[in-house]
Amino acid sequence: MRALKIALLTHSVNPRGGVVHTLELARALHECGHDVTIFAPAREGESMFRASPCEIVLARVKGSHDGLVGMVDERIRALKLALANKRFDVYHAQDSIGGNALAELKQEGAIRRFVRTVHHLDHFDDERLAHWQRRAWRDADEVLCVSETWTRTMREIYGIEAKTVSNGIDAARYRAGGDSNALRERFSITQDGPVVLAVGGIEARKNTLMLLEAFALLHRRMPSAQLVLARGASLLDHDAYARRFFERAEELDVPVIVTGPLNDDDMPALFQLADAVSMISLREGFGLVVLEALASGRPVVVSNIAPFTEYLDAQTCVFADPHDAHSIAEALTRAIECTSEINFEHDVPALLQRFTWQASASRHLDIYRELTMPVMHFHIRWPDGVEADCYSPSTVVGEYFEAGTRYPLDDFVARSREALNIGSERVREKYGFACSAAMDQLARIEQDASRFAHEHDAHVTVIELV
Repeated sequence: MRALKIALLTHSVNPRGGVVHTLELARALHECGHDVTIFAPAREGESMFRASPCEIVLARVKGSHDGLVGMVDERIRALKLALANKRFDVYHAQDSIGGNALAELKQEGAIRRFVRTVHHLDHFDDERLAHWQRRAWRDADEVLCVSETWTRTMREIYGIEAKTVSNGIDAARYRAGGDSNALRERFSITQDGPVVLAVGGIEARKNTLMLLEAFALLHRRMPSAQLVLARGASLLDHDAYARRFFERAEELDVPVIVTGPLNDDDMPALFQLADAVSMISLREGFGLVVLEALASGRPVVVSNIAPFTEYLDAQTCVFADPHDAHSIAEALTRAIECTSEINFEHDVPALLQRFTWQASASRHLDIYRELTMPVMHFHIRWPDGVEADCYSPSTVVGEYFEAGTRYPLDDFVARSREALNIGSERVREKYGFACSAAMDQLARIEQDASRFAHEHDAHVTVIELV
């Protein structure tokens, strides 16, 4: 099978979930024998927080623009400039910043198509930010989501037929752990009482204020308990929320330790010092921290909302109502006192085996290869006048249909079946696997045709081939 040249775009060099996803996916694709280049905006002096076996191109930004809109615009321009005159088989953005850089290049004719992964969507009051977020998935030729929750959201709310491609976890990295004693000494974390750890920042989406309220309740029962927040870097402005958090922490008079951004090598050790990890977000794309905590052998308290409820259960986490401080405090107590049903002997290892970067890379490659085939679409009109756009992974469909021609229903289905099976086999010959998209299209044609099977003289019109 031919190796692909793949460009993966991410919005930052800092350890955020989407950036971790990009680096781990790149490594897994590289290990499959493909040529991967990572593109990321960075200020002068900044570098990617984690090394990679893949080439990393830093799109330099000056950071001179005021406000979020200016900063986003500058990063879009930097990524476009970094991609100029470079040619790849696949262009794949993990966020709206990279998605807009690729959308503009596509509009200008510099690239033909691109892929966008939607981890989650945010609400923006600023119309330009909202426009950029819409454009990044609207103009993409293939939209991927890291959970079924967001795949359904894209379909039901935005009318986008996305595909689910799950995250992975490097379980061995977190099982290995690290020197948690050094972190305890650095941040004055005592060994006198249990540690509740939250990773990801002080943000409304992360529900950090509610965690603080829950921890205050827990602290009444366990006066030696400590709350540790690993506060990562973010492009969005969370300062007002953070100020409310610190003001409330002072009012409650509970011990809160905020680490700030940590070196990537410190993260396994950070999980090791925790007695319970909290992930009570109000909105997540997937929640990599959950798998990182479980791989570290630490119980995790999770919001009882999707996407968590898709892949977790009582044997792999402790669920809590993210809107109820008492529910969260009770869940943290169960996690700390080991009275939950989490099964680290069987259920947790089975869960971790389901989510590997190798499996994620394999699914990505299926989609990439289908996207790079010489596709053809045939636009049709069913007997009831409803029109549909049909996909073929090969131009062979042009040998079976002629634009403007009406075909008897049975003849149309037979021609579609033969053409799509040939197209699928051509994919197999080139890439080593059949085209699932062609088979999905054939199934839809057969299902739709069955509605007219009882009609005498039913015909299907092929309107155009493109």
